Amino acid sequence: MTTSEPLARLAAELDFIGRRLQVVSQELQHAQAAPVLAPPPIHPPMPAPVLPHMQPPVQLPPPMPAYTPPPPIPERLSREGAGSKVVAWVGGSVTLLGIVLLMVLAVQRGWLGPMPRVFVGGGLGLALIAGGLWVHRNPAGRSGAYALAATGVAVLYLDVAAATSLYQLMPQWAGLLVALLVAGGGLLLAARWNAQFIAIWVILGCALCDPFLTGGFTPLLVSFLVVLQIGAMPVQLLRSWPSLALVAGVPPVLASLAATVFALRFGDPHQAAGAALAATVVGIAVAVVVTLRGRSDDPTPVILLASSPAAALVAGIGLTRPEAAWLAAIVAALMLGVAVCDRWLSTPLTVTAAVVGVIAIVDATVNTLTGPTQAITLLGETLILVLAADLVRHRAALLASLLSAVVGLVRGLTVVTRGPLFDYRPGIESSVSVLLTALLMTAVAIAIPLVAYRMRVIGPPTRNAAPWVVAGVVTLYGAAATVMSAALLVSPDRSGFLFGHTVITVSWTVAAIALLLRGIHSAVLRSIGLVLVGAAVVKLILFDLATLDGLARVIAFLAAGLLLLLAGTRYARLVAREGVITDESRGVTNQVPD
Repeated sequence: MTTSEPLARLAAELDFIGRRLQVVSQELQHAQAAPVLAPPPIHPPMPAPVLPHMQPPVQLPPPMPAYTPPPPIPERLSREGAGSKVVAWVGGSVTLLGIVLLMVLAVQRGWLGPMPRVFVGGGLGLALIAGGLWVHRNPAGRSGAYALAATGVAVLYLDVAAATSLYQLMPQWAGLLVALLVAGGGLLLAARWNAQFIAIWVILGCALCDPFLTGGFTPLLVSFLVVLQIGAMPVQLLRSWPSLALVAGVPPVLASLAATVFALRFGDPHQAAGAALAATVVGIAVAVVVTLRGRSDDPTPVILLASSPAAALVAGIGLTRPEAAWLAAIVAALMLGVAVCDRWLSTPLTVTAAVVGVIAIVDATVNTLTGPTQAITLLGETLILVLAADLVRHRAALLASLLSAVVGLVRGLTVVTRGPLFDYRPGIESSVSVLLTALLMTAVAIAIPLVAYRMRVIGPPTRNAAPWVVAGVVTLYGAAATVMSAALLVSPDRSGFLFGHTVITVSWTVAAIALLLRGIHSAVLRSIGLVLVGAAVVKLILFDLATLDGLARVIAFLAAGLLLLLAGTRYARLVAREGVITDESRGVTNQVPD
């Protein structure tokens, strides 16, 4: 459409309105002039304006219906048929609890035999499901059909759990497989009827009753709850019910945590760790499925992804350090695999995966290594994450590197503080470890704010001073430890110690002068230079004056003082010269004497 077409249509409309107003004005004048009522003159109908290039009207979408909040509970209970629904579901809950109590009591009293008990429970569950299918044929009895079917599915599932755990009529793998078929079939029936409450009731009922049949919080209990979660996955593909995913995902994590605590005193930690790892894998898979099938703003997958690895990471407490490291490494690999799929998954999910993955990496490193090697490895991993974040421009990777940097820098500061900065007899091995740790600390402290600035996460030092100040302090400390370690490697005695501190003080002064001279046009460089001058003076007074002695103290004070004096004079001349240049550019001819 060209620019002249709207103008042409507007002109035609205005012309039509003008002619119509003229006709109305003539009629009013004629009626005022004639005293006798007379029929109005008949005018030919005005033809509608012909608009150039008339387009068909745009079909607007129908308005969205207004949100109506659900009625309060008393009003819903007062509706016709509400009482029957409540009675039906309460009856189903009581029936399910009665079946569980009957199974436990039958074992305690020795009623019948294991096989007859299982057949009775299975027959009751099938009868309830058949009754629900029969009642569902009548639309008026749908609520009762839902309660009957849900109770029947739960009874069948718990009957399988009792046959596996209480009576040991089948091996555990077979019991879990049959329980998966029962749970999957019942939940698919709920999906077919589009009744989410059936699925939620079945999972909650089974999760609450399972501990009575599996002997408490055991790895077998976790396995049965994981089976429920797996059975709910096809329903997520069909119906996308986030509430069902959350209800099915929380019980395995809680049961796994409790099973780990009990296994530390009474059970086998390896079985607890295996069940926890299974719960973690299934929880991650369900979180990904819910994200792909649901809305991007749904918090359910983020909750599942953040909570699922907790059981596996906690389970490592009962294992040996290498076993715990392998368990954490598996969790880290799974999480980082989710984090790199940001093209298909939502941003909150990938960021959560990156954070949890780095926590698992740190856990694996801490369990694998000790001492300075641990600090060096953590700082190396942090530097790799920072470079990867800069390469792919991924903020989740930058956040993960920041979390890893916190742990790595804490461990690095511990190593450096015990090293040659305050003791000139650390040994060759300690000096090498401190040298590598300090170099990595300096590199990490420089890389993180620079990459964050390049990715526009933080601003320049004039606007966001806090991260730059922290990075500068860590850089100074790391650089000082690097110089001292190198000095003691060259001369491992007190002379090397004194020489190293002298070099540190003088180097800080030289760096401050260079920044001031380069910062004539940059407020950022001037600010950093002045801060570095202050740091050099503080070190001279608080440390060098008390620690250094003899010629080293004299050299440090004289070198720093003379450099600062010469730099101050030169800096003043440069500032004055810049003022002259600025005035000349504005037409002012003031001169500053040399």
